[in-house]
Amino acid sequence: MRSELFAESNYEVEAAGTFVRQNSKMMKIELSQGNVKALAGSMVAYQGDVQFEHQGTGGFGKWLKQKVTGEGLPLMRIGGTGEIFLANNGADVHIIDLEGESISINGQNILAFSDTLQDDIQMVRGAGMASGGLFNTTLTGTGQVALCTDGPPLLLTTGEAATYVDPDAAVCWSAGLNIQVKADIGMKALIGRTSGEEFQLGFGGQGFVIVQPSENMRFGGPQDGGQEPGQEGPLGGLGNIFR
Repeated sequence: MRSELFAESNYEVEAAGTFVRQNSKMMKIELSQGNVKALAGSMVAYQGDVQFEHQGTGGFGKWLKQKVTGEGLPLMRIGGTGEIFLANNGADVHIIDLEGESISINGQNILAFSDTLQDDIQMVRGAGMASGGLFNTTLTGTGQVALCTDGPPLLLTTGEAATYVDPDAAVCWSAGLNIQVKADIGMKALIGRTSGEEFQLGFGGQGFVIVQPSENMRFGGPQDGGQEPGQEGPLGGLGNIFR
């Protein structure tokens, strides 16, 4: 039997480590190092004795944060022995090793992370409710995290001069940056069509920001400034509570 499908580049990647990138769209997790948390439904294959459990929010406080902010993910806890392969709708996969640091991540871009990491939903400093409220997932500790980006990412190094990013394109950034929201809300943003550029996040200080070449519509739809079905508005999940 002959086919380009049997090319060496398509074989499973055998490498040391818990999180192993298989190709640009898929990753493998070796479960011998302990449990992991992953986006529910992201499993595409596994080998061995693998168990899947629904991951709760971690108490009433986290549950309330998810409901109010719209941030957070349906997670599953994966344990057992063997290896599991994960992907998310053909998005590009990237792996970050945390060594005691903290990183702020758009929850919609998280694919999986080590159970050793502490996760929390926090309001982005400088982006209060006056700008609609912007909340991200913070991961802290020692472990690995796998991110998905909609296309090849751009790494921007921040410094004294502010770096401005569309909040819908911002994937993650180093903790400790000074953040401000630049808002330009006029009558055009409130009535009829908008440019979709009413908010920008400004990052200052030494660190980095990862930007993806698309917008996940956290602040509205691409054509008329309104929400697409199933998308949260600027207030995250807050509007859903009071409907």
